Amino acid sequence: MTIVANKPITTAAAEPVTGLQRARGVGGISTLQRDDATRLATLYQDGCAKIRLPHTHTTALEAVLINTAGGLTGGDRMAWSADLAANGRMVLTTQACERVYRSIGGAATVQTRLSVGAGAHLDWLPQETILFAASRLDRRIEIDLADGASLTAVEAILLGRDAMGETALDAQLRDNWRIRRNGRLIHAEATRLDGTLAERNGLSLLAGRRAFATLLHVAPSAEHCAARLARLRDVLPADGRIAASANGERLVIRALAQTGLALRRLIVPILAELSGAGSLPRLWHL
Repeated sequence: MTIVANKPITTAAAEPVTGLQRARGVGGISTLQRDDATRLATLYQDGCAKIRLPHTHTTALEAVLINTAGGLTGGDRMAWSADLAANGRMVLTTQACERVYRSIGGAATVQTRLSVGAGAHLDWLPQETILFAASRLDRRIEIDLADGASLTAVEAILLGRDAMGETALDAQLRDNWRIRRNGRLIHAEATRLDGTLAERNGLSLLAGRRAFATLLHVAPSAEHCAARLARLRDVLPADGRIAASANGERLVIRALAQTGLALRRLIVPILAELSGAGSLPRLWHL
C-alpha cells in the first residue's frame, strides 16, 4: 500500500492504512543581561512553532508564542522552552487562545519547560485554552527556579465557545504542573477532566461553570508571598468566584466563571498585580 496526499490507496497485497497529517512544533528562547535589560541570546523555532519579540517600554523581554497550525487535535505535539538568565525579567504569552479540536484518536500533547535564573522573574501568561467537543489534551509544565527567582504563571481553560453556547461535555484534559527550586519540588498539581456531569456540577469541582483558571505565584521567600497576598485582598471579589491561599513561598489562586470574558475580568487585575514586568502584555488587555 502507498499513501498519496494522505489518502490511503489499497492494493491486493496490503491492508489499508490511514495516514493523517499531524502538527509538530518546537520553540525555544534564552536570554542574557546587558545594559540593565534582558536581551535575546538564542531563539529556536521549528515546524508550526513560532516566536515573535514585540517592542516594549520596559526592561523585560516579551516573547509571543504562536502555533501557526491554528489549533491542536489528536496526535499533534507542541514543545516550548525558555531559559531566563540571572536577574532577568521575561514575559511569555501567546498570540491568541489555543484551540483544541475534536480528536479521532489520541490526545494532543503540549510540553513546556522553563528555567529561571537566580534573582530573575518570569511571567508565564498564555491566553486561554479552548476545549472543543470530543477534544483531548495532555499538557505538562515543568519549571525550575534558582535561588531568589520568582514566578507568576496562569493557565485558563474554556469549555466550548461562549458565542455558540457550547459546553464541550465530552472534552478530556490531563494537566500536570511540576515546579522546583534548585531541584527540590515545591509545587505539584494535576487536573483531570473526563467529561462527566459530576465534574461539571459538583460543588467542590466546577459547580456548573464553563471557565476556570489557576494562577500560581512563587515568591523569593515566604515573607514576600504573605505581603503579596495582603495586597491582593482588596482586588479579590467576596462572592467566592475566586480564592487565594498562601503556603510558604507559594501563592495559589483559583477562579471560576460562566464565560471566558467573565473569567478574564476576574484574573486580569490579579495578574497585573503579580506581574514582574509592571504591566500585562497588550494581548491581555480587555
